Amino acid sequence: MPSITLSQAQAMIDGALAHAATLALKPLAVAVLDPGGHVIALARQDGASTLRPQIATGKAAGALGLGVSSRRIGDMAAERPWFVAALGPAAAQGLIPAAGGLIVEAEDGTISGAIGVTGDTSDNDELCALAGIAAAGLSARA
Repeated sequence: MPSITLSQAQAMIDGALAHAATLALKPLAVAVLDPGGHVIALARQDGASTLRPQIATGKAAGALGLGVSSRRIGDMAAERPWFVAALGPAAAQGLIPAAGGLIVEAEDGTISGAIGVTGDTSDNDELCALAGIAAAGLSARA
């Protein structure tokens, strides 16, 4: 299973933050994880609150852990709040049920890692995550 490289992770972060600048968003944090949930790269913009790195990591880690985007985890939380709440203690890196965490796929459909973005609205966080993935020439799982 091919993992996101450090240079790809840095390109993802740069792409996400560049997109945020074009939208004039609030300061963001971006985390890129390998398929095992380990941090490859992390950035917190000046002015982003201190918990943002953990939230970004939790969005990406939750997506990896459940195999779906953090937006879908948010939908699951609305449908079955007891289930998502019960996952919290099992999710060592967190599980954030809000858009902004996406799985990155290799060409053969295997998971290469994930990106998590936080700091603005969840919808804008997700747009920046998609921009970061595209900037690295990678694909998000649909």
